[in-house]
Amino acid sequence: MYRQPVTSSVVVSVGYDKKRRMLEVEVDGGAVYQYLDVPAREYFALVSAGSVGRYYNQEIKANYEFRRV
Repeated sequence: MYRQPVTSSVVVSVGYDKKRRMLEVEVDGGAVYQYLDVPAREYFALVSAGSVGRYYNQEIKANYEFRRV
């Protein structure tokens, strides 16, 4: 999955697969997580947030099932 770089001290890059409703997040340190059943609106909210790291920690990590890849 293609991930676009973002400006954040926590998140390095973010990608989204609309068909599978999967959000992929690369965090500082190189770990990559896939979040499952994520609506497209959450992806757009994440990449346009004033603080990508804060949005990720508060809205994505706590609310969606994930797997580390």
